[in-house]
Amino acid sequence: MLEQLLHLVKGEAQETVINNTAIPNEYNNDVVAEATNTVASGLRNMVAGGGLQNLLSMFNSGGDMQQGAVNNLMNNPLVNMMVGHFSGKLVSKFNMNGNDASNVASNLIPSVLNNLVNKTNDPSNNDFSLDGLLNSITGGKVAEQQSNGGFDLQSLIGQFTDGGNNGGASTGGLMDIVSQFTQGAQAQQQKNGGAGLMDLIQGFLKK
Repeated sequence: MLEQLLHLVKGEAQETVINNTAIPNEYNNDVVAEATNTVASGLRNMVAGGGLQNLLSMFNSGGDMQQGAVNNLMNNPLVNMMVGHFSGKLVSKFNMNGNDASNVASNLIPSVLNNLVNKTNDPSNNDFSLDGLLNSITGGKVAEQQSNGGFDLQSLIGQFTDGGNNGGASTGGLMDIVSQFTQGAQAQQQKNGGAGLMDLIQGFLKK
């Protein structure tokens, strides 16, 4: 999933990064890698911090690739944190001025997330799925739940939206699943911290 996310970021970065005179060409791949790291680690950190419901809510809303959807993402405090983080990296690592860095981050990160949501909600797109995304974030916890039988991600989403009254898992079972996903994401944080995740992304860029 990480490699697919990198390719998605590269596609979104054509105007924002590649054709941007404020970013020297020799930095293009590094900026794309940093943006990919920001999104991947941001989503993982969301789940690791107990925010599985927030992530599912973001992806369950669907993406339509319209500016309104991008603007809605900008109202999400977690997305704003990603934008701020990426903007800070552009200033500290690539010596961009604050305004240019803010413009790049504010355009690129929400567009990438909107496209990711859109592709994840498209049943005809085999490269992206919510199951696959969560598996990547949690170190395979979705597959583990499915192997135990009776687990369906859409039912989990329904548990959140219906307050646990839709006939699916009990509230206790729901909290147990959330806890397992949180612990899985925390384990991935320890296994592939910021530097480790960036190394993986840089490796994909060299292919």
